[in-house]
Amino acid sequence: MKAEILKENLKNGLNVVEKIVGKNLSLPILDNVLISAEDNFLSLSSTDLETAIKLWILTKIIKKGKVVVPAKFLSSFIALLPNEKIVLEEKSQGLYVECKSFKNKIQGFNPEEFPLIPEFKNLEFLEVDNKKFCQGLAQIVDLPSPSQSRPEISGIYFIFSKNIMKIVATDSFRLAEKNITLDEAVKKDISFILPQKPAREIINTLGEKEGKLKIYFSANQTMFEFPMKEADHPQVQITSRLIEGEYPNYEEIIPKKFKTHVVIKRDEFLNQIKAASLFSGRINEVKIKINPAGKEVEIFAESPDIGESMSSIPAKIEGESIEASFNHKFLTDGLLNIRSSEVIFDLSKEEGPCILKPVGDASYIYVVMPIKST
Repeated sequence: MKAEILKENLKNGLNVVEKIVGKNLSLPILDNVLISAEDNFLSLSSTDLETAIKLWILTKIIKKGKVVVPAKFLSSFIALLPNEKIVLEEKSQGLYVECKSFKNKIQGFNPEEFPLIPEFKNLEFLEVDNKKFCQGLAQIVDLPSPSQSRPEISGIYFIFSKNIMKIVATDSFRLAEKNITLDEAVKKDISFILPQKPAREIINTLGEKEGKLKIYFSANQTMFEFPMKEADHPQVQITSRLIEGEYPNYEEIIPKKFKTHVVIKRDEFLNQIKAASLFSGRINEVKIKINPAGKEVEIFAESPDIGESMSSIPAKIEGESIEASFNHKFLTDGLLNIRSSEVIFDLSKEEGPCILKPVGDASYIYVVMPIKST
């Protein structure tokens, strides 16, 4: 293979694909990037066997071919080259790199040993606005936590029904659901559980891009594809295996009735919880008392080692007086994922699930469990 490419284009492409590459002692081939010279495109591919990223760069191809070289080494080296044209050439499994006064050879590996990345030709797919999708996914992605006993809740649950896509995540202490409207209704209901790592890579790689994202489905894998602006060709494909198992019936834990309904300023609520958290000690407990008579929310935390904190915020309150304790991290995470200036805080009972959601936006809800009193 032989290709000419601008340093900046190659550097940006390597920055994307090297993210999933780690030190793999049992399969060292996974520490590498596969570089392929195709018709008018240089493609870069990396995989950890669960997630794969393939990226294409429109450039001048002199000779077709491919080479496999260490991903992080190549990325670090290319970053140090001048902002000029780079010539890449493969000879005897080595990659020769020329740029102005630089002439270098990087020893590579046999491309035939690089794992095959699955292709999704002639498979069912749907399209969604990429920016809306990534913003919605970002409101969900940090909730799951690894679980060997319940692997299904360590991923992100996707449900496609009619013209709605639901994205759901939980760690069994809190849960979030985001609804996104699709341009076209799906022909049949589809659901799958995506691992957390590729979900994060989708946000990191595609988060700011304007355009349509294609989502492809198969029995045990899925692919997210974003197109090029310059040509009728994919720019990035992120492929992932799916988590096997049945996602729990999460809708059962979302309360439908509440004892107390609160509308409160989001930033003030968040800041006072953060302030109280400094006094919460090792168990992270912050007490919330809803006072309908005084039309205020009181926030309290104490630690025998540090001291105590008490504050209050005026709020619109309907319903009964109620007091509940929460892990301050869970409340903070929920509020940080809400963009509206005011939030709704609905409480069902002292130890029952509570809901945070934006005022004026029914597409997102965040369910959090109080700390049970001992």
